[in-house]
Amino acid sequence: MHHVIIGAGPAAVSAAEHIKKLDARSEVTMLAAEDVPPYSRMAIPYYLVGNIKQEGTYLRKNADHFEKLGITVKHARASAINPQAKSVALSGGDSIGYDKLLVATGATATKPPIPGIDLEGVYNCWSLADAHKIIEKATPGSDVVLMGAGFIGCIILESLAARKVNLTVIEMENRMVSRMTNRTMGTMIKDWCVDKGIKVLTSTKVDRIDAGDGQAFAVTTNTGDKIPADLVICATGVRSNTAFLDGSGINIDMGVVVDDYMQTSVDDIYAAGDVAQGKDFSTGDYYVQAIQPTAVEHGKVAAQSMVYGNVQANPGNVNMNVLDTVGLISTSFGMWMGVDGGEESELVDKDNYRYLNLQFKDDVLVGASSLGMTQHVGVMRGLIQTKAPLGEWKDKLMENPTRLSEAYLAGAQAQHQNNTA
Repeated sequence: MHHVIIGAGPAAVSAAEHIKKLDARSEVTMLAAEDVPPYSRMAIPYYLVGNIKQEGTYLRKNADHFEKLGITVKHARASAINPQAKSVALSGGDSIGYDKLLVATGATATKPPIPGIDLEGVYNCWSLADAHKIIEKATPGSDVVLMGAGFIGCIILESLAARKVNLTVIEMENRMVSRMTNRTMGTMIKDWCVDKGIKVLTSTKVDRIDAGDGQAFAVTTNTGDKIPADLVICATGVRSNTAFLDGSGINIDMGVVVDDYMQTSVDDIYAAGDVAQGKDFSTGDYYVQAIQPTAVEHGKVAAQSMVYGNVQANPGNVNMNVLDTVGLISTSFGMWMGVDGGEESELVDKDNYRYLNLQFKDDVLVGASSLGMTQHVGVMRGLIQTKAPLGEWKDKLMENPTRLSEAYLAGAQAQHQNNTA
């Protein structure tokens, strides 16, 4: 049985290793589009800072790791799929056949359609190649404009600040990290960054980027301001890599549409990671959940389905984010924005950059977010995943959300008593 995996990120590596674990005799080939070993994009900021060398971004540290497992890593880019012939066309004219195929091509950073966005020196920060260019130009004292203050933008922000550049962040939303924060929490993150000497412009758009006179660029905003820059980094969003699937018959929406077993609409073809619309644990809906823990879990489920068939369904992945923004940790889990008819409990301490928000449906915790309070991270996720009824502890948490650990322990004790009764 020949399993071909298109991609070499966390979902692909997770799937390849689990396939070999479940069926050691199978043949596994990973197609890596970049001419480097499989690596984690989430490690790139640590490389930018200098905390690790390039090799530190690699998903597996031993050079012969995949070879020892019997996994072939082929550096080639897929250009098309032919399900009838069960083959993958490669750029350059070659092709490779498969028995089972996993699409784990991840996502690509996008750029908004504004004048000057394609000038040399305006980069994404998505690949190791991007990182090499940014390291060259983001030197201490240089003027850097970062477009976008979402999750990826804030990860990049952290590394740029550590490189001691003069940083200006431009975000079109009214707060930072809008997909994991409400306005109160997102504004607190902005205030923290400003206090650290970072200029943050929210509710602001970049209208154009021009070649500058004294400096490389002049960045013009919708407010009419012109910001000089030696380097412009675009972190305004990503899109799933699905273009090469045109004509394959695979159902595509925002990503590759999959079922609970990571199976696509075409037999023997599966998808996982940032390219797949997987199941959300909280809602049961299917959408692209572009975070590394979800990609790894997708890979495991896909591997099981590819080897054994549809025997173990994916229960869904908890939507979760953990972010370090210049030393301030923020988190969000599940339905952090709340549900219709639900209730919330909130703690706000702006002076000390501490925030906690709990979202309930009846007496079940369905979502949570926090800022500057890491002690509750495991408990928040555990309560959401177990969907444990809180009973009287729901009212106690409404009065004081910091009593999460007590509520979790009380629930665990009650469950133990029920099991031993």
